Amino acid sequence: MTRIKIRTKINAPIQIVFDISRDIDVHQKSASPTKEIAIDGITSGLINYNETVTWRGKHFGFYLTHKSRITAMNLYDYFVDEMEDGKFKSFRHEHLFTEKNGLTVMKDKIHYEVPYGALGELFDFLFLKNHLINFVLARNKVLKQLAEST
Repeated sequence: MTRIKIRTKINAPIQIVFDISRDIDVHQKSASPTKEIAIDGITSGLINYNETVTWRGKHFGFYLTHKSRITAMNLYDYFVDEMEDGKFKSFRHEHLFTEKNGLTVMKDKIHYEVPYGALGELFDFLFLKNHLINFVLARNKVLKQLAEST
């Protein structure tokens, strides 16, 4: 299992950061380099507990789909999305939020497994993990800009 942890400091109230983080339209904007769009489930606005979204985007030269469900949510503290259908063997993304003196710290914890045994693990080591890190960093940069300008 591969684990990724990313921490982003945002100069905005926790409620704004939390809502921007679960906004489907914002995600589509931040994922525009991969042409990622929501094609099923919640396709616009804020996603909530037990709702699903199916994404379609171009990664590594291929259009891929990824369906996830919000499996846990405590308003303004955290939410979790988990893959229901897609190319990973398993995929879980925890979004955690804390605020102190108007500064929100957003933590992304991603845990995933790849299929295809040793070949999948090699692909993960050489390409996939860095791709996911860069994808989340680009997403968080957009979230930070939007939240701090609100």
